[in-house]
Formats: sequence, C-alpha cells, structure tokens
Amino acid sequence: MSRTPNPHTNPPSNPQILSLFNPCKTLRHLKQLHAQIITHHNSPFQLSALASLSALSPFPTFLAYAKTIFHHLQNPPPSLYNSLIRALSSSKTPPEALPLYHAMLQSGLKPDHMTYPFVIKACNESSMTWFGLLVHTHVVKSGFECDSYIVSSLIHLYANGKDLGAAKQLFNLCSDRDVVSWNAMIDGYVKHGEMGHARIVFDRMVCRDVISWNTMINGYAIVGKIDEAKRLFDEMPERNLVSWNSMLAGFVKCGNVEDAFGLFSEMPCRDVVSWNSMLACYAQCGKPNEALALFDQMRAVGIKPTEATVGLHLHTYINDNRIEVNSIVGTALVDMYAKCGKISLATQVFNAMESKDVLAWNTIIAGMAIHGNVKEAQQLFKEMKEAGVEPNDITFVAMLSACSHAGMVDEGQKLLDCMSSSYGIEPKVEHYGCVIDLLARAGLLEEAMELIGTLPMEPNPCALGALLGGCRIHGNFELGEMVGKRLINLQPCHSGRYILLSNIYAAAKKWDDARKVRNLMKVNGISKVPGVSVIELKGMVHRFVAGDWSHPESNKIYEKLNEIHTRLKSAIGYSADTGYVLLDMEEEDKEHALAVHSEKLAIAYGLLHLDSKEAIRIVKNLRVCRDCHHVTKLISKVYGREIIVRDRNRFHHFEDGECSCLDFW
Repeated sequence: MSRTPNPHTNPPSNPQILSLFNPCKTLRHLKQLHAQIITHHNSPFQLSALASLSALSPFPTFLAYAKTIFHHLQNPPPSLYNSLIRALSSSKTPPEALPLYHAMLQSGLKPDHMTYPFVIKACNESSMTWFGLLVHTHVVKSGFECDSYIVSSLIHLYANGKDLGAAKQLFNLCSDRDVVSWNAMIDGYVKHGEMGHARIVFDRMVCRDVISWNTMINGYAIVGKIDEAKRLFDEMPERNLVSWNSMLAGFVKCGNVEDAFGLFSEMPCRDVVSWNSMLACYAQCGKPNEALALFDQMRAVGIKPTEATVGLHLHTYINDNRIEVNSIVGTALVDMYAKCGKISLATQVFNAMESKDVLAWNTIIAGMAIHGNVKEAQQLFKEMKEAGVEPNDITFVAMLSACSHAGMVDEGQKLLDCMSSSYGIEPKVEHYGCVIDLLARAGLLEEAMELIGTLPMEPNPCALGALLGGCRIHGNFELGEMVGKRLINLQPCHSGRYILLSNIYAAAKKWDDARKVRNLMKVNGISKVPGVSVIELKGMVHRFVAGDWSHPESNKIYEKLNEIHTRLKSAIGYSADTGYVLLDMEEEDKEHALAVHSEKLAIAYGLLHLDSKEAIRIVKNLRVCRDCHHVTKLISKVYGREIIVRDRNRFHHFEDGECSCLDFW
C-alpha cells in the first residue's frame, strides 16, 4: 500500500520531503504534502524543495503545480529556477523557460553551469536562435565558455539554426573537447545531411560512446546509405536498443522488408518503437495480414500498442463486434488504408466515423492527395468547413500537395493566397514548397524562381529540389545547373542532387560535365540509392533491383519480360523511350537498360503468379521513370490488368491504358 502524507503528523524535514514525495502519484497526494508543509512550518526552503521535485517529476500535471508554488514564493532560490527551466525546456512549451531565465537575471541571481544548458536547449526547441545568441554572450561573461555541456548545447543551437560554420568554429575553439562536444558536432552535420563531414569528425574521435555510433548510423539511414549504416552497425563494440531501432528504421525507409524482418528477429530486446517500425514496414509495403499477425505477437509479449498501431488490428474486431469507430482509431485506420493503396476502404472508414476532428479530416485529404484524387480532396475540404472544423496549416499542406499532384496551378496559387487573408494562417516553408513544386512541374520555372525570391524565409532544400526536378523535366539547362550546384553545396551528402544535376548535363549532351559530377560523388564517398521494387505474394515479399538475376525464378521472369515486350510492340507499336536514359551509350544498350528496370521485373513476376482478376501491387522506393510509367499503362490495357504502383511521390492506379496521375507526377 502506498504511503501518502498525513497533515496531522510532525512536519517533515528537508531530507524527509524526498521520501514523502516519492510515493506521490496523483495531484491529490501532492496537494496533501503541500498542505502538510504549510500547516506546520510554511518554510520557503521546504516549499522550494517540493516545487523542484514536482517540476522534475514524470507527471505533467506536477509541473503546472510547481509553477504555482514558484509564483507564491517571494525569493525563489537559484536551484528552483534551474529545476523549472530544465523541466520547461523538455516540455511541450519550451518558450516558457525563457521568461524564467529573464526573471532570474532581474532578481539579481547569477545563473550557473546548471542553468545555461537548459536555457540554450529551450532556445533550440523554440527555434529562437536569436535569443540563444544573447545567452551565449552571458555564458562568456560568466566564464563558462569551456564547460563541455554548455558548449555542446551551443553547438546544437547553431547547427539547428543552420549556422554550421559557427558550430564548427565553436567546436574548434574548445581546448578540452570531450565526447559530448564531439557528439554535438556530429549530430549537427547529420541533421544537415552532411554525412561526409560527420564521418570525418567521427573518424577523428579517440573515444567514442554509443551515442556517437548511433548518430552516424541514423544519419546514413536517413540519407539512404543503408550499406554504410549496416557496416557501422556491424563494427559497433557495444549496441543498445537505440542502435537496433536506428538500423531497423533504415531498412524500413528503404522498403527492405526482408532485411528489416531479419534484423527485427535478431533483436535481443524490443520496445514499442521497434514493433511500430516493423508494423509501418508491412503497412507501407501493402502487407496488412502480416501487420495484423505482428500486432497479435506484440500483444502476446505484453507490449502496449500506441494509437498508431492499435488501428492495424482492431478494424476486423470492430466490424465483427459492431463497435462504433471513434476519432482516434478511425483516423489510424484511414491512414493505414490510404498508405496501403486502399483509398476506397480509407473512405469507407472515414464516412463511418461519427466524430471527426481536424486530424481525421487532414488524414483523409492527405490520402486523397497521394492517390491523385484532387476533386475528392477539394470536396472534402468544402465539407470540412461546412462541418464547422477549422482547417489548420497541415490541412493546407495536404490541399496544396493534392493540387501539385494534379497540376492545378491556379487552384494551388489561390489556396496559398487565401491562407492568411481568409484563415489567419501564415504560410510556412512547406506551403511555399508545394507551390514551387507545382509551378516547376507545370514548366512555369520563371514563376517558381520569382516565388523563391519573394519568400519571407530561406527556401529549404526540398523547395530547391522541386525546382531542380522541374528543370530536368522541361530541359532548362542553365537554371538547372545553377540550382543543382547550389543544392550540392547545401547537401553535399545527398546522392539525389548529384544524380539530377548529372542527368541535366547528360540531357544537354554535356557528357564531360556529367562525368565530373559523377566523379565528385565518388570523391565524396556518395553512392546512388538503388531502385528497389517490392511485390508481395502469398505472404512472401519478392524484391527486385534493375537487371536482377538473384531471384530463383529469374529465367521465367525474363521470358515473361520478352513476351511483354514482343506483345506491346506488335499490338501497339511500342518503342522504348530512351530519351531519359542519360548515358553515353548505343541506342540498343539504352533500350536494354530500360527493359530491366525493377518495377518491370516485379510486374512480370506478378503476371506469372497472380490470378487475372487480382490487382498487381508494386512498391518502389524511387520515382517511377517515364518509360516504365508508359509501359505499365500499356500492360494494363493489353493484358487487361489493374496495376497499382506506389513510388516515392504518390500512388499510380493503372487501368485500361490510363493512369490516375494523368501523366503528371
């Protein structure tokens, strides 16, 4: 039985407060202890100790109570300021820590080495770099500029504020750099995708801890260099759960189901993050049955599912038992079905929901966007407003994305213009990025450049990448060269930037410049992310890369490919679209390179084994190329098959020679 404070006993001493506070699990117990202190002594020291313990407790309601005690104290000690600043810096409202720091200075108290790391963290979490610069001057004046934890906090601040130069300068000035500072510098490079620089710092470290290794593994996984991530993972002298989860997330990101499940099976222990990652992998690859089976295993071992995972198992149970779908479960189901390519089922679940909050509306609109159903997205947006649900900034990202996927330039620009005037929502870089992508895809490159020039913030790499993609599609060599070089400077470890610029050079027949870019990749240790296509049959995942002969049925697959090519050529007069095979080679070799792309191998395998009435579902980690898109349309017509392809950007529903994207992707 837990012991609770008794207000009729003797007043607690300071050491006793800790022992009395530990069993406090509810706000009622905390108030009893508070009343006991006030009744017997009303000691400011004891009240301060109680407030400090409450602030740093794992219960969110205790933090609010600690602030109440703080505001009733006449002269709070530095330790209480430090506890509250520390707690707020890690809370959902980190900006609240900054007025406390200001009040501490105003009261004449001196911040110490326990104050500054958390004030800087609060600046970081609040994206208030300018305030952090002011705090940095206070650090120097106070003589703490050599404290490793404070320095590492400042390195994080400058790196997150996109000032890697200042972070590097601060790092270099450290006379006694310990592992904390080294890790902060590595983390800064990783967050900016600069894995080459991160690796240099990592290799120079004399003493690495598990955080050093995990940061590098996570960074390589994020940029798609899964082989480098695995190499470091295998070399680690000691792994923790974060190490395993980072490696697992890397396999999931690449759509590598087999390796993901293999690693998952080897894990010495798993947490809810591990299970969620594996469930997400199955959901992304259109394997709901395997996801449901894994969910059962998750429950069997006593792992409590989160809101994201509960939807994967409950839909069948809900239907069987005629249970009403609430907003949380319904939204999870809508998201799952949309990402599995079953937008009609997502719509059914959404329509059956009695209560729909803004998250539910945003989820179904975003689902319509990735499936190219822009008219449906617009209708849902109208119904959302009629239902009295106010759209937020995420709603507009979903709507602008829908316009971008459908090439609806006027509608997208009108949406952006009305955000602040009609809804009081200031556009963020994500909203501008969607419109830049929309303009660039439509060939309106000058308008896209003009929009970039008028942005109230710096364009992020995604926006510039969209513009570069537009230059590639529409053959604007001059602009593409300029944007491509800028992107490589911003993201020197992002393989896609090199590939796109190289392709732009190749399209302009500037083969020497194309080779220079490819050579620069090699010098910087950057490798191209291979195209991978996955198809699932009877519970087994079959994975293909271009020109793949590793599958046990490769002979049959290539025979089927030859049959497809012959049939398309005789029935429709198909010829390979070699204009986008940007290599200096013979035309016949270009045709062969196109013929063995990974999605064509996966489709051939599907034709071999799936019933004629079954849809062929393919998942690819990269954007589908123009020739593969054209061929898949022809296959859907000639073979009378429904083919659904989920590429990096969206879903493509092929049927009777047409695609849901209307050839705009």
